[in-house]
Amino acid sequence: MTYRKSDSVRGWFLTDISIFYDSQVSSGEDLTFFCSYSQCLMIHDPLKRIEELALPLVKQEDLFLVDIELKQQDMNVVWVYVDSEEGGVNLDVCSKISRELSFQVENEDIFPKSYRLNVSSPGLSRPLSDKRQYGKNIGRTVKVKYKQDGEYEKIEGILKEVADSFVTIENEGGHSESINFDDLVETKIVPKI
Repeated sequence: MTYRKSDSVRGWFLTDISIFYDSQVSSGEDLTFFCSYSQCLMIHDPLKRIEELALPLVKQEDLFLVDIELKQQDMNVVWVYVDSEEGGVNLDVCSKISRELSFQVENEDIFPKSYRLNVSSPGLSRPLSDKRQYGKNIGRTVKVKYKQDGEYEKIEGILKEVADSFVTIENEGGHSESINFDDLVETKIVPKI
């Protein structure tokens, strides 16, 4: 059996397709196998590879990558969430990133079967998950779950300040609470009509 490591795809190429066994792969690890042209490729983490491909495309549009999710239904459905530090995310830019990323995903045969790739802004239903999302939401109402002295606490109020290491929330009574980013568990924007 002959195989070689590929740095460009972070997997293993198996040049003799008979029996494959790699003692370095731990049991229970998610692996994706597929064959293309007489070679087999094992990708340890397809989402990690998609992230590597998406990052330069997203940065090129002055956006940042918030999250990537894989939902397995009848087919693999990949959601790539992008955001900007100021302003919104343009539908045309999402379409452009989606086209370019789809081309690269198909070129590398990351999924052996059909898949769907969606590039979108996170939307209000998703919690804030990147520090860069907080700045443009100053002045909005947020619900925050955080840890304090080993206990979970909740506060709802106006996001007043965002610093390097903390955020400040002011509740309805005018009381301000500064919370370290490390203590934040979940922050959601409360939509106001």
